[in-house]
Amino acid sequence: MSADLVQKDLAPEREPLLEVRNLTHEYVVRGHGGVKGGVVQAVSNVSFDIGKNETLGVVGETGCGKSTMARAVLQYPKPKEGEVVFRGQDLVPLHGEQLRQARRHIQMVAQDPFSSLDPKWRVERLVEEPLTVFDPGSASDRRERVSELLELVGLDPQLYGSRRPRDLSGGQCQRVAIARALALSPELLVCDEAVSSLDVSIQAQILNLFESLKSELNLSYLFIAHDLSVVKHLSDRVAVMYLGTICEISAADEIFVEPRHPYTAALLWSIPGASPAGQSHVRLSGEPPAPIDPPSGCRFHTRCPLAVEQCAVEVPQLREVSKGHQVACHFPIGLGGPDIADFEHRAESLWGSVAGRSSGGGDTL
Repeated sequence: MSADLVQKDLAPEREPLLEVRNLTHEYVVRGHGGVKGGVVQAVSNVSFDIGKNETLGVVGETGCGKSTMARAVLQYPKPKEGEVVFRGQDLVPLHGEQLRQARRHIQMVAQDPFSSLDPKWRVERLVEEPLTVFDPGSASDRRERVSELLELVGLDPQLYGSRRPRDLSGGQCQRVAIARALALSPELLVCDEAVSSLDVSIQAQILNLFESLKSELNLSYLFIAHDLSVVKHLSDRVAVMYLGTICEISAADEIFVEPRHPYTAALLWSIPGASPAGQSHVRLSGEPPAPIDPPSGCRFHTRCPLAVEQCAVEVPQLREVSKGHQVACHFPIGLGGPDIADFEHRAESLWGSVAGRSSGGGDTL
């Protein structure tokens, strides 16, 4: 994406906290036992920004590169190419103590709270650990801060401080993980599927907690999820990823009503009753291509009902089609391509109706 296009995406009233430019990361896979080796293109030329006190939700199928992108933002591992500019400073060239100090302002909440917490440690020690490493202070100050953090996430420090992760429910463990992430007063939380392992009722509680923390602490979020309803609940803007690339970015309300990329529309059909045309008769079928051998041109063209020869040879660039709405498609729905009703008809012809499908291929997320 050009620098001009990145700049357009930044509304004058929204000061950027994080700017990711042309981020690329690849893994080398060695072939063995008849399995083909090669280079896995996990994240390819991804650009986006996050403003202060803003939530950017990122959605896409399993294996599309969401988690790799999140780790690359944190510089773990460092991306192969691109820039990750946080508070005006590019993190990619930083090493050692400089990177360590920058990371204290960006913290992560992982998917599985049980595996992210040391099972031998008590809750109070788990939450205190970042303070011990970065800002020792006095023992009494640290204990006071731990109590404040546990209360902030809805846990009684007297009741839960001495417990270990095995004594807690999944939701309670995730609250502990959030408290630990907040210990150093970060400005940005990277949440990688932070509620996907929880029961639906607990998910709602944790999402409400994220919302209240955002308001109270002026936080920003990079919120990764495979559940579109979760992303819609929490996000100000949404980025849709497919096979290592971003195919659409827009305000959350707009993207759910007027998706412009065929893949985004297909994702919306995965939510019963949430299709742009008001129905939910079709479902994206087939598996995405392997990132070790992605298609030429538009990476979605092998599954797209709108694909023509141009789509197979020319990579579509992420471009602004309306204020704050960017799409990487040669024929965006309703803008040079068919309207949503015509697109739905073509999609049904290619993918088949949900009721008519007998097996395989299917669920989008």
